[in-house]
Amino acid sequence: MFTSLCMRAALAAMGFLCAMPTTAAPKNDYANEENWLCRPGRKDACAVDLTATVVAAGGKTSRELFHAAANPPIDCFYVYPTVSMEPTPNADMAIGPEERGVVRLQFARFASKCRLYAPVYRQMTIEQLRKAVSGAGDAGDQELAYGDVRDAFDYYLAHDNRGRGFVLIGHSQGSGELTRLIQEEIDGKPLASQFVSAILAGTQVEVAKGRDTGGTFASLPLCRAPAQFGCIIVYNSFRATRPPQADALLRRTGDPAREDACVNPANPGGGAGELKAYFGTHGRGFGNTQPAPPWLADGTDVTTPFVTVPGMLSARCASNEYGTYLAIEVHADPSGKRVGDIVGDVFTHGAVRPRWGLHVIDIELAMGNLLDLVAAESAAWQHDHAHKH
Repeated sequence: MFTSLCMRAALAAMGFLCAMPTTAAPKNDYANEENWLCRPGRKDACAVDLTATVVAAGGKTSRELFHAAANPPIDCFYVYPTVSMEPTPNADMAIGPEERGVVRLQFARFASKCRLYAPVYRQMTIEQLRKAVSGAGDAGDQELAYGDVRDAFDYYLAHDNRGRGFVLIGHSQGSGELTRLIQEEIDGKPLASQFVSAILAGTQVEVAKGRDTGGTFASLPLCRAPAQFGCIIVYNSFRATRPPQADALLRRTGDPAREDACVNPANPGGGAGELKAYFGTHGRGFGNTQPAPPWLADGTDVTTPFVTVPGMLSARCASNEYGTYLAIEVHADPSGKRVGDIVGDVFTHGAVRPRWGLHVIDIELAMGNLLDLVAAESAAWQHDHAHKH
């Protein structure tokens, strides 16, 4: 589908990165606090109200408060997806509402499990992505974007880590940058001893057929149990009722010895599981998605910034001739008192764009499950680390 563009723009947004010319732009100084969206001990993009309303089947509501961990045992390092609306091929280092918005939705809640680190980086922009898809340009300078992520991570290791375990969290373009970082700095390297896991949402990872390793990563396996650590969580979300078609932003590996991976955050061991989603109450507030409808059928407003809907969503890994994906099922409330569907499909020019699936809400769909996995992995890593030392 997009191979005529070296899979550059759209696939860069999904995490498939092509070699681009090395830039002559100066490096960022990550000792400068302004080059971070989130760092521990600051009132920054991660210091936001995460209170959620629980909207149960039957229409009953309750309030769920958020509590950050006072002394979390591990760190989380996050690289955000393609959100910059700047008109240039690569974003500058200014922090805008899109960067703040996506951190609020995808990362701030991890403060309940880990110390938070989220660098600003000169990513390829949405505008450049559009140009590349239309054939009017390339995807921007990927080496500039990756160089920033690598430099920020290296600064974190040198000045903040002090031997702690860490989780890498990315989405879309961010997952692509982290995939390369893992290949170059962690997979098969001494740093793997501190690697708790990676959440690579909205990208694709290959493994050897019938195995959990041997493809994109030589030695790091897929996560297949809640307390497994040193492993990879990867998935792409599509509605079960609207699976990938020929134009979907997925690809099948061209290597017959490999297959595309999927790890279900709701049941990494296999089979279906209930998703513990956390959505922005009134939608994402940015990007090409529709505003959320009232969460209660009678139109009652939900006043907290987040909402969670137990029992409404489940997921399972699935595959068809067009790709491997996380199939999302929506379960209607028999009473009809809770909203009957979610929003999150890409919506442009008055229509849903099925080729993207539920890409933009990959992490929101499974936020509670990912938090549970990080907690279990962290405990297992700490236990193993204590015995070795």
